Order: sequence, then C-alpha cells, then structure tokens
Amino acid sequence: MNWIESISKAIDYIEKNITNDITIDDIAKYVCISPFYLQKGFSILCDYSLGEYIRNRKLSLAGQDLINTKENVIDIALKYGYESADSFTKAFKRFHGTNPSSIRKGGKTIKEFSPLKVNLILKGGYTMEYKIEEKEAFKVIGLSKIMKYDSAYEEVPKLWKSFFAKSQLSNICTKYGVNIDSTMSGNEFEYMICDDYLEGKEIPKDFIVKEIPKHTWAIFSCIGRADKSVAEMNEKIFKEWLPNSTEYEIADGYNVEMYSDPANYKKGTEDDRYYCEIWIPVRKK
Repeated sequence: MNWIESISKAIDYIEKNITNDITIDDIAKYVCISPFYLQKGFSILCDYSLGEYIRNRKLSLAGQDLINTKENVIDIALKYGYESADSFTKAFKRFHGTNPSSIRKGGKTIKEFSPLKVNLILKGGYTMEYKIEEKEAFKVIGLSKIMKYDSAYEEVPKLWKSFFAKSQLSNICTKYGVNIDSTMSGNEFEYMICDDYLEGKEIPKDFIVKEIPKHTWAIFSCIGRADKSVAEMNEKIFKEWLPNSTEYEIADGYNVEMYSDPANYKKGTEDDRYYCEIWIPVRKK
C-alpha cells in the first residue's frame, strides 16, 4: 500500500468508526504506519491535524443529528464522545457558532465539514536532492518537551524561545530540531532542540542528554530561508517522495532537522543560501 492509499484508508476508518472512541494508535495500526508519521503526513497532505479532523467530523455530524432527528442533546453528545452536555455545548458553539438548543429551535444554520478525499495528482517528474546514509547512534544535549500533535505548532516556537534564553549561558548551539515518538503510539511526542554532546561535558540546568539510535537515513537538502525551505521540503517528502518511492519506507518514529551555523551566512537563517537538512529514518520495502 502506498502513502496516499494509507491516508485514504485512514479517512475511511474514521468514517466507519466516527461514533466510537477513535484513537490515533488504532488508526495507525489499521493502516500500518507509525502514529508519528501518520499524523505528520496527514497534517501536511490534508491541512488539518488528525485530531482536529476527527473532532470537526463529529461536530458536523452532531449538527446534522440535531436537525434531522429528535434525539436528546445529551444522547447526541454521548454518541460523539462528549461526557457531558456542557462540554459538548462548548465544543459545538466553537465549531458552529451557536449552541445546540438554538439549532433545535430552528432559525440557525450549521456548518458542514465533509469527509476528505485524498487524490494523488501526477504533475510529471520532480527533482529532490537526497542521499541515503547510515549513521551510528549519537548523543545530543538540549531542551526537551512532551507535546501534543494538535498543539505542536504553538508549542514548538515557545520551546525555541526558551532555548535561546537558556543557551546564551551554556554555549550549546541549535544544531538539531528532533521529533521523537519512540513508542509510536498515542497523541504525544517529544520535541528536542539540541547540539552534539561531548562525553564529560557539563549538563546545564533544565538540559538533558539523549541518544539518537543508529539508523539508515534519507537525508534531504534544504536551501534558502530556513522556515520556508524546511516547510516546502516536508511537503515534497510527504506529497511526492513517499508516495512515489518504490524502494524505501519510514522505519521509526524520528524526524531530524539539521541546521548549519547561521554565523556563516550574511542574513543567518533568513539568507537565500542558508543550508539545512531533514533526516527521515528509512528501511528497504
């Protein structure tokens, strides 16, 4: 099964189990992809986090039930996984812009959120610079935080800000941004901003040392402003390389961004020539 088929299968699974307690782990097992990369790939391909997509579908269907059935509000709330009418009403109002009782009385409209359909559109050849390289296990030192996939876009920049504040006194560089989901289950992962660790080096307060295991990595080159080039390359990896790769598949719940020294560039990470890399652990299919 290729990458696009797996995402489509995940969407079908969600639709068939929409009134059940759907977990990310259940979906990942069903489509045979690690939760880490399922969620990362889903958000890139679909523009929604997996959790947000499930939540929106449940609330959309709940609105239809309020209009088309005579079920009690609390029964509809329980049907779509809300434990109380109060929690359901708050979520419903955020999504639809009005509360369930107003919908039931009539005169208010609901928002529809239809199931996604994922299609791979072939646009001819594509060019991506990457290499396959085996690396021994190596240790890194830095700041780490456990994050939820749904809120990572807000939490990651906060951790970078904290790192810069603390690293000024520690002489630790921002060489890597590492996503770690070693158990490859659930809705959380560890994000670490770090540098290479030298044995015996003092570990500053709030910093940790972690070993990145030995892997064969697909290493993709990114050239240009770091924020833009990394985002564009991630999109290419999940929309072009993974769906079309006949030789490699993702092997583990790691994702490494390697940043070159900004001091070597006139405009730092915003320089048009700035170089960084994305590392994906892979294995032969």
